[in-house]
Amino acid sequence: MKSHKRLLLGNKAWVDEKVRIDPNYFKSQIQGQQPEFLWIGCSDSRVPAEDITGTEPGELFVHRNIANMVIHTDFNLLSVLTYAVNVLQVKHIIVCGHYGCGGVASALSNNSFGLINKWLRHIKDIYRFYQQELDEIADVEARNKRMVELNVIEQIHNLAETTIVQKSWHKHQRPVLHGWVYELDSGMIKPLTQMSPGSKIEDIYMYEFDKPEPG
Repeated sequence: MKSHKRLLLGNKAWVDEKVRIDPNYFKSQIQGQQPEFLWIGCSDSRVPAEDITGTEPGELFVHRNIANMVIHTDFNLLSVLTYAVNVLQVKHIIVCGHYGCGGVASALSNNSFGLINKWLRHIKDIYRFYQQELDEIADVEARNKRMVELNVIEQIHNLAETTIVQKSWHKHQRPVLHGWVYELDSGMIKPLTQMSPGSKIEDIYMYEFDKPEPG
């Protein structure tokens, strides 16, 4: 059997199972979505957001990219974030990295990967911020794990530094930001950090919303 046909058969089995449990399952799906969570995860095929969180379609609004990055010039990410916060009004945003992340490991090397170098550059910057701490970790695997954690923590700060999140904090007192890491060898998720509306960030990144915006 060709591999892509296996996916179609899997889809049919999934549909049959859902309808067997609830004949109106798919009718309810077309009514719209009201997810409580925005999930920003890695594109790695071993980290499927719904599966590892035990959630159903409609519960997570998902964005995935290499190494679960929040980059302020990434209009794809910013569009997802804007829609999730302003339209779907999600209450929580989760950035979930994972140990064994190829993107993080590649960023810590001196290898050239062509176009992807531009993306990995942002992770290299994080290494520079924490170089002393990371260089003191002699074990390569342990250093990579710590880099995965620091990357997640920095992406949470990147979220908090967007006007999208800050304006929603100011007006609606939501969303809460969560930084998690997934363990491939155990299947467990480990919480790393959390920022709630009103959390302190560096003054230079703070925006004022009581003044009228130009234009």
